[in-house]
Amino acid sequence: MIEGAVAYPRRFASLVKVEHTLFALPFAYVGALLAVDGVPRARDLLWITAAMVGARSLAMGLNRLIDAGFDAANPRTAGRELPSGLLRSWQVGLFCIGSLGLFLLAAFMLDPLVRWLWPIPVLAFVVYPYLKRFTWLCHAWLGAIDGLAPVGAWVAIRGDLPWQAWALGGAVAVWVAGFDLFYSLLDVEVDRRLRLHSWATRFGERAVFGAARILHAATVGLLCVAGLGLPVGLLYWVGVGVVAVLLVYEHAIVRPGDLRRLDAAFFTTNGVIALAFLAFVLGDALA
Repeated sequence: MIEGAVAYPRRFASLVKVEHTLFALPFAYVGALLAVDGVPRARDLLWITAAMVGARSLAMGLNRLIDAGFDAANPRTAGRELPSGLLRSWQVGLFCIGSLGLFLLAAFMLDPLVRWLWPIPVLAFVVYPYLKRFTWLCHAWLGAIDGLAPVGAWVAIRGDLPWQAWALGGAVAVWVAGFDLFYSLLDVEVDRRLRLHSWATRFGERAVFGAARILHAATVGLLCVAGLGLPVGLLYWVGVGVVAVLLVYEHAIVRPGDLRRLDAAFFTTNGVIALAFLAFVLGDALA
């Protein structure tokens, strides 16, 4: 009994890759900070956090359920909770229902406009796992989903959607799409065997690096565009500079034909990017 009480939370945490929350959640806080040009109320931050946890858990749970068969056929992912039998499909289904409930509760505790917009991300979560069966544009869809984080946090506090919020969301979208292109390199041969689509399977490894460079340059550009339309201070611009330097570093440590440091580029560097930018935006808000 005690062993199960400890094991199952760990399994669900592994299922949703809790550590990957570092990618989107900091940018939700960035959206909230920039929306009010200061520090939002603790109540709003609490419910934004709950909404992000519920939404991301739902998205990952659905992804694992829908892709369980493909995960079992891929040596890299065969050890995941569903293919390995550590969790059952019905358990993950209940987890998804609970995650949806948390997301809806949080949505209804925030600005009334959010109560009308919540179906959009839920529909996007359901569609995403199927896209790789049909199109290499799946990376763009994933980016758009994560780009909703700062946009959603903005509207949750202010109840409006100005172009600055969309520019910030666009920056996150192209950033995520860019590093997801790198991630697709881990499964190129398996994806081809399973007839799954990605930018890598369609255009090749070198095209992945070229597209990622363009997308990450657009990330910096859109952060600049957003900053020009907001009353930000010096620390915001220092944060943009840090993001640019880290993206250059990310592209420097992974090259076509040399993917030995792909994990460092994908996980470590992008986590640092999100946290560093949040730290500078928070510092700017407190200045």
